[in-house]
Amino acid sequence: MEAGASADRGAGAIRSVGVTHIDLNADLGEGCGDDEALLAIVTSANIACGAHAGDETTMEATVRAAMRHGVAIGAHPSYPDREHFGRAVMARTPEEVFGDVTAQICALDAVARAQHARLRHVKAHGALYNVAARDRAVADAISRAVRAVDPELTVVGLAGGEQIASARVFGLRAVAEVFADRGYQPDGSLIPRGVPGALIDEVETAVAQALRLARDGAGETICLHGDGPHALAFARAIRTALEGAGITVAAVD
Repeated sequence: MEAGASADRGAGAIRSVGVTHIDLNADLGEGCGDDEALLAIVTSANIACGAHAGDETTMEATVRAAMRHGVAIGAHPSYPDREHFGRAVMARTPEEVFGDVTAQICALDAVARAQHARLRHVKAHGALYNVAARDRAVADAISRAVRAVDPELTVVGLAGGEQIASARVFGLRAVAEVFADRGYQPDGSLIPRGVPGALIDEVETAVAQALRLARDGAGETICLHGDGPHALAFARAIRTALEGAGITVAAVD
């Protein structure tokens, strides 16, 4: 996720005494195959809402699986871009983003309600997530959409980015996110995909980064990309390491 947060933002710039609890989330419902196994490990699921991946059938299946495993359910809206998996920036006005995100949250919410489940959070996907981390107008459009659907929903965004600040201004709960499987730039933003170092491929490196970010108190939730080739191995190793370090892995209340 190619965020462009300023130099005083992001995981590298946020320091505290660390955490005793942290959430482990994954982007799921994208047709990548390991969802059921990942849901036995992670504590929050960001479910594709049909714009970059998924459809009503996959949303229903993923919601049901999340319920079986007691995993918090969240919407994962994106630019309407199945061709590029939502990872290309689109020329969308804030009002169009508001409409896109509102429709996607409502679609997943309807599926969840039909299964007697409820949404807990919203986390934008791919290029939309990254633009919202640096562009306040886009971040505000997402915040407005979340508030319009359900002001009790939590907004998940890049630690130190504009989405976190925007959500708080709109009176929404905001949860700062860091990444175990993505490389960071010195300013705390993420290395753009396609650039060397953007993706972490070694389990040991991902575990070390997750532990460092947790101990530094850099964020409240750690993300793993469910479409990554090593997602399941990363999830198992990271959860084991976090718990071994005395950190409770649990969804954000």
